Amino acid sequence: MTGFDHNDHYHRLLLRHVPTGCRTALDVGCGTGRFARRLADRGIAVDAMDRSKAVIRAARAAGTRPGLRFHHRDLAVAGPPGEGYDFISCPASLHHMPFATLTVLRDALAPGGVLAVLGCHRDASAVDRTWSLAAVPVNAAARLAVAGGAGPPPGTVAAPVVEPRMTMEEVRREAADLLPAFTLRRLLFWRHLLLHRTPTEH
Repeated sequence: MTGFDHNDHYHRLLLRHVPTGCRTALDVGCGTGRFARRLADRGIAVDAMDRSKAVIRAARAAGTRPGLRFHHRDLAVAGPPGEGYDFISCPASLHHMPFATLTVLRDALAPGGVLAVLGCHRDASAVDRTWSLAAVPVNAAARLAVAGGAGPPPGTVAAPVVEPRMTMEEVRREAADLLPAFTLRRLLFWRHLLLHRTPTEH
């Protein structure tokens, strides 16, 4: 039985929002670099950052690509390693930082650039619980597939786990204070997709 690969599913979702002609990207909370490598395979120059030194070591050991640079860096403390990015991805990592760090990402975009935040939220409403129930069968199948498999490769580094503090409505309300325009879409597995595009200069 082939299990449902959450990461691959969400990576493909994020890739749909890479703008046409994208040349530079920032991947925040890159983990071991799987998504950053997918971006680099498109010919994009990628800065991939994570605040865990062990995770960045594992990312470099897993392989790099031309134009891909891994950075041991805490966004909330040091900011991004560059500026003027055409695409910024933040997969399941914003809830590890103050939500207002969103403004740092917003300001690091080039004109016409896209910010794609794959966020995590906690259940708080009947709608939340309905979506959570819908995810249970798929999540259970994925766990069974993992349990029956060979397990993670030797030397795999587990990313730190932090429970999300904000609800979907809190995310929506705070994003409205920080971004001039955005869309927010609820996803399965207690996730949401927050998208923002900067205006194109004329």
